[in-house]
Amino acid sequence: MNDSAILVLVPLHLVAHSRAGDKGNRSNISLIPYRAEVYPYLIEQVSGAKVLALLSPKRASSVIRYELPKLPALNFVIDNALEGGVNDGLCLDVHGKTLSSLLLTLGIKLPGDLIGP
Repeated sequence: MNDSAILVLVPLHLVAHSRAGDKGNRSNISLIPYRAEVYPYLIEQVSGAKVLALLSPKRASSVIRYELPKLPALNFVIDNALEGGVNDGLCLDVHGKTLSSLLLTLGIKLPGDLIGP
């Protein structure tokens, strides 16, 4: 990371993509940067606590972040964000697929030359 660069706040969707999956009332969301140079900024700025705060309106109870440096990617395992899961929830998105879109709304600060695919 270049500490002397001017950082710009951008939504994650400009620099990364995401996928979501579920099992019962547990969801997982991957976060994969378009460029490997963005990965250290994800590690630094997209914590499990930040994702938990984002999902607090969904009543998520915990988030565990896994770092996958060889990909590079992050994976977040989220408990209780699916209102009981596919068989129990009354939520319109019981599979949690839109949680990945919600994650991509988070802001991240990056040098301007790292913005975009």
